[in-house]
Amino acid sequence: MADVMVVEDDTAIREVVSYQLTRAGHRVDAVGDGVAALEHFRASNPDLIILDLMLPGLPGLDFLRIVRDEASVPVIVISARDSEPDRITGFDLGADDYMTKPFSVRELMARVQVALRRGATAPVASASARPSRSAERAGSIEIDTERHEVLKDGAPVTLAPKEFELLAYLVRHPNQVCTRDQILESVWGYNYEGETRTVDVHMHWLRQKLEDEPSRPAHLITVRHYGYKFVPGEAAQRSDDQHALHGRQATR
Repeated sequence: MADVMVVEDDTAIREVVSYQLTRAGHRVDAVGDGVAALEHFRASNPDLIILDLMLPGLPGLDFLRIVRDEASVPVIVISARDSEPDRITGFDLGADDYMTKPFSVRELMARVQVALRRGATAPVASASARPSRSAERAGSIEIDTERHEVLKDGAPVTLAPKEFELLAYLVRHPNQVCTRDQILESVWGYNYEGETRTVDVHMHWLRQKLEDEPSRPAHLITVRHYGYKFVPGEAAQRSDDQHALHGRQATR
């Protein structure tokens, strides 16, 4: 059982989704506008949010941006906006999943279960916990996959859930080239139907938050035509694209 918040201004969709969630044993808080949704979110601390983007009061993207600044709760977007730029914007702002209308309620329920499983298995950081053996250092970055914690120069870095999952996946495969398809299957799920561009967008945001020079990354490396790899340790390296720009041999 989980506390699920449904933010949808279409009464019919809100009622159908709420009914199916209740049948599955979840507690549901259904809200029809963005302003009320923000109040409910701050008061109830839900385990999952199902979010429409076209909301009265406070637009869904603005609501999502605020939620991401305050919490790492999983968010599944359901929206009539079905273009690739719209989906990428949703992921940029921290959505964990994105479904376009009309959608299958059964598929939505399956994605809810996936999101809740990932949220339940993500360890919670504890200030009093002992240093974890899962911690990996990469220059000024320290990543602890067990405590779900990332530090840069000793200061905590706030990552969206999918950003952390992507980082954790690469950290678990140091110096190994991971293709975009492998990353999508492992991080977003085997049934994810979005674009591989999603991986590129999330990698861009990780670099912005973690790399000293995001345009010349030292640890989150692009392997051109293949995918990405995580390079631990102190030695700075550049991505294949940066090597190519300077006429050097591509990273292998």
